[in-house]
Amino acid sequence: MDSVQIIVPIPMPYSPRASFLILFALFIASISSISAQTEKPLNVLFIASDDLTQSLGCYGDPIAVTPNLDKLSDMGVRFDNAYCQIPLCNPTRASLLTGLRPDTLKVYDLGRHFRDEMPNAVTLPQLFRNNGYKSMRVGKLYHYGVPFQIGTNGLDDLDSWDQVVNPKGRDTLEEHLIINLEPHRPISGALSWLAADGTDEEQTDGMITTEAIRLLEENKDRPFFLGVGFFRPHTPFVAPKKYWNLYPLESIQMPYAPEGDRDDVPKSAFAHNCPIPNYGLAEEDVLKAKQAYYANVSFVDAQVGRLLDALESLELMDNTLIVFWSDHGYHLGEHNGIWQKRCLFEESASAPLIFYAPGQRGNGTASQQIVEFLDIYPTVTELAGLTPPKEIEGKSLTPLLRQPNRPWNGTAFTQALRPGEGSPVMGATIRTDRWRYTEWNQGEQGTELYDHASDPNEFDNLASDPAFERVISELRRQLRETVSGVVPTSPYDPAKL
Repeated sequence: MDSVQIIVPIPMPYSPRASFLILFALFIASISSISAQTEKPLNVLFIASDDLTQSLGCYGDPIAVTPNLDKLSDMGVRFDNAYCQIPLCNPTRASLLTGLRPDTLKVYDLGRHFRDEMPNAVTLPQLFRNNGYKSMRVGKLYHYGVPFQIGTNGLDDLDSWDQVVNPKGRDTLEEHLIINLEPHRPISGALSWLAADGTDEEQTDGMITTEAIRLLEENKDRPFFLGVGFFRPHTPFVAPKKYWNLYPLESIQMPYAPEGDRDDVPKSAFAHNCPIPNYGLAEEDVLKAKQAYYANVSFVDAQVGRLLDALESLELMDNTLIVFWSDHGYHLGEHNGIWQKRCLFEESASAPLIFYAPGQRGNGTASQQIVEFLDIYPTVTELAGLTPPKEIEGKSLTPLLRQPNRPWNGTAFTQALRPGEGSPVMGATIRTDRWRYTEWNQGEQGTELYDHASDPNEFDNLASDPAFERVISELRRQLRETVSGVVPTSPYDPAKL
């Protein structure tokens, strides 16, 4: 008969404190085990709008009808002072998605790909892809020519994605119906619009939303990074007619500017594609263009609402980070008739930025701190627990997501390269809590200084006032330490500036 070994526990002296500590430790261990089993990776829904300025209700626009983006703002943290690196589609998107400044990427125009200079850059969606996420894109995340490249890959980066979808809607088939106030310009760069027949779902942006919802449904049980890029409100302003009904023409007004507002501003400060006020057009015409712009903003807002509804119905809201951004701002007639982008004034350098990060205690609060689009990359990666490349040049905004108006001392740097009159001109600007200081060709083509404490609309250029020499000296030092402000020697196409 085999022997049986019996192990008898050795009795220990009874201790109530020891028993409590053992039970408590077992309880904590069980909770941690349950948490480890049920905690899900943080998905990312990365939503971009094209040429959208802060014309949203949540940003204080008095006429904007944007209930869904207002809802997202109430859910998350809205940044009221967020600034792009270049107010032009391709370079700002390349910078945002790589976390690198234009001077590092050597991308200043609409034609150069960032991998020409930085072939080994790891983009934000690529980093998620490298870490086991399914990385997907629908619509415009990197640069596309609008509208002629809709339905193609545009200037995409294939290393960033596992899956791409390029919808093409009826807006591309009805270009012959578009109203163009400047027939000598292509509709992509002119004040042009169409109040379209049909439904949202027939338009490219509506199709983008439908495809994005399909991808959410198909990938709801695995970690994903989903980039959703809307083409509107980029020109031509095309959206279903019902959105025009939200903005009666009598409700549209041109922005105020004092008489002689342009007199103290360097000529280089005005974009080469809008050299004269309102393109020389009648006010009644540009008011119609502004109406069309707002109609397109509400159209995009409705598509964001569809995405939010899908997240809720799929029960993804609790583990999905939502980032909403536009590539840059947009002028709607400020400074006596500036339109579109490519300027370093507040309206085109700043753009909407909203984060919804589940569980952040700052949710539901706006932040007034100065932030840059470069900061988006490290913020998203930190929230997801990923390690970004050491080369990126922004800083994480997670402290502001917890405490939106904590001390921050932020600065933002924006550039704009112009073809000039025979020789190119580089503009560079720094924005601090109080000041905006701008140089054109490091001051050779003019300088600007605006005091946002007393002049938030940037009407009074103080750069020539000797009383501000010390302020200018310090701002100039900070500006030149970060951006070169000189015309680049690397290849760029003046025709694509």
